[in-house]
Amino acid sequence: MIALRAAQPNGAAMLIIPGGGFAWNYFEHEGYRIADVLNRAGITCFILLYRLAQDGWTNAASVGPADAQRAMRLIRAQAPRFGLDPARVGVMGFSAGGFLAATLATRHSASFYAPIDATDRLEARPLLAAPIYLVQTIDPAYAYGGAAPSLFGRSPTAAEIRQWSPDLNVTPAATPTFLLHAEDDDTVPVANTTKLRDAMIAAKITVETHLFSRGGHGFGLWPQPGAPDGLWLPLFLHFARQEKLIA
Repeated sequence: MIALRAAQPNGAAMLIIPGGGFAWNYFEHEGYRIADVLNRAGITCFILLYRLAQDGWTNAASVGPADAQRAMRLIRAQAPRFGLDPARVGVMGFSAGGFLAATLATRHSASFYAPIDATDRLEARPLLAAPIYLVQTIDPAYAYGGAAPSLFGRSPTAAEIRQWSPDLNVTPAATPTFLLHAEDDDTVPVANTTKLRDAMIAAKITVETHLFSRGGHGFGLWPQPGAPDGLWLPLFLHFARQEKLIA
């Protein structure tokens, strides 16, 4: 992880997980630039450079969620060092990173890896999650076309769809969630967001959803002209205050 401290920290932290189609990490516009805005709001940020499903891991579907889960625990373990409240740690992920954020929101207690040390006794549940234009479902009817080939090397089985689609794993223990997508996204269908929203509502989990008519995929802080912090990050910060990430 890359730690980026807020100049005037308020005790809150966000784990930021860039996208990249399970093949790379877009840590500039979906990492540093996002952290800059959150830092100015007093939130200390940690950008996760996670293992990639396309790098040939035997358990490709599990390595990203394992890294995200371990990262949440490490942030809490290091909370005194960074002046953080360990209870106020959220996660934000973009595209393929949104898959990891949504997995944390819904399956934070799953065993994605064998415990390493005492840190792994800490809670991995984020206070809130913000999956942005997320890859979410593995169901071929709605899925991003690169998801199953990256995670499984083939079409998914019915059992894999059930296990690895966050919308099918929402329980009352899921975290409050902020969702954002563009209707004209021709890479990751907007149904990835709306299906997760519907599942959250059915489980009575707090969820806030914003759908832009235009923006495509991977827009980061879009749009730039006249809105240097983007249109949606102020909306997220309002949500974060409501959910007590920002005290």
